[in-house]
Amino acid sequence: MNELAVLERKIVACTLCPRLRDHCREIAKVKRRAYLDHEYWGQPVPSFGDPAARVLILGLAPGAHGANRTGRMFTGDKSGEFLYRALFETGFASQPTSISRNDGLTLSGAYISASAHCAPPDNKPTREELRNCRPYLERELSLLKNLRVVVALGRIAFDTYLSLINQHAKFGHNLVHPLSPILIASYHPSQQNTSTGKLTAGMLRDVFEQARSLSGG
Repeated sequence: MNELAVLERKIVACTLCPRLRDHCREIAKVKRRAYLDHEYWGQPVPSFGDPAARVLILGLAPGAHGANRTGRMFTGDKSGEFLYRALFETGFASQPTSISRNDGLTLSGAYISASAHCAPPDNKPTREELRNCRPYLERELSLLKNLRVVVALGRIAFDTYLSLINQHAKFGHNLVHPLSPILIASYHPSQQNTSTGKLTAGMLRDVFEQARSLSGG
């Protein structure tokens, strides 16, 4: 088993944040009405993608009835629908939809991680919870040997990554920061952002076209 696979198993087994573990288990037990016949994942959600990735995509945390249900990053909710369509259109994903972790979707040249690997209440992990998860991201950065670009989806992911590398930078959509790896900021594909037009499909596609170009892919 390669080192990234070992790390993914450690993430799934993590118990560092009791509040988040209790929340995820409760959601998995109660469920949403539309998913009453689904077996929820209800555990920390591991990162996902190509071990040879040149682009790392960093999100906030699993959605309560998305990744916390399906067990795969950005899978099974509106944010994921928006993200994977952009990844498919820019050549990073094998298909434009992501329904379950067994739907055959693969990533090429990209790897998806999160600032927190458990679904937090109200999508708001505490600072301590983000700190608890940070070593996993740090380890991923050391194992992704071909990494050239980091795309941070949303302000929390952006700040999480900067805190890890001890840097400061301005957040703005599709802003490129000449760090190593190169950092690109993006609005998060949350339903709030996409339904209001703050983030359009074209805007997100532009981010990943830029990421592909800067990564040499």
